[in-house]
Amino acid sequence: MKNKKVRLQLIVELIKNNCIGSQEELARLLAARGYVVTQATLSRDLKQLRTTKVATDMGNYMYIIPDSNDLQDTMLSQGMSAAPAGQHAGFVSIQFSGHFAVIKTRNGYASGLAYDIDMSKTPEILGTIAGADTVFAVLREDVTHEDAMELFSRFLPLP
Repeated sequence: MKNKKVRLQLIVELIKNNCIGSQEELARLLAARGYVVTQATLSRDLKQLRTTKVATDMGNYMYIIPDSNDLQDTMLSQGMSAAPAGQHAGFVSIQFSGHFAVIKTRNGYASGLAYDIDMSKTPEILGTIAGADTVFAVLREDVTHEDAMELFSRFLPLP
C-alpha cells in the first residue's frame, strides 16, 4: 500500500488540474498512476480534503478543494485569525435576518468558509450550515449585528 499523504497530494493535483465529475473518474486517474483505491477509501479521502462538488457552466459537476491547510485549521481552532481579512476570495456579501447571518460566496466556497467559522469555536456563533454558495450562521440571541460583523471580519474582507 502506498503512502496516504502522497495519495492525498496526488488527489489534490488531479482535482486542481482536471475537471473531475465523479469518484469513478477520479479512481481511474489514480489507478493510472498506480494508486488503486476502494470507493470507501476515496470517499474518506475526499471528505478529509474537504472537497466540494460544484456545477459547471455546461451543466455538469466537478470537484474543487476550497483553500485551506493544516496550519490554518490549527490557528482557527485556537481562536486566532489564520490569515489577513480577505483570505476568503470567494466572499460576495453578508446580510442579517434576525439571529441569522446569510453569507453569499462564489460557487463552491461556502463549505470552506463555514468550516473556518466552526473551527474558530466562537461562542457568539452557535453553528453554520453551508450550501454551494451560501452559509447560514446562527448567532447567539444577545449578539448584535454590529458584534457579528466584528466577528466575521476575522474571516471576511469586510470594510
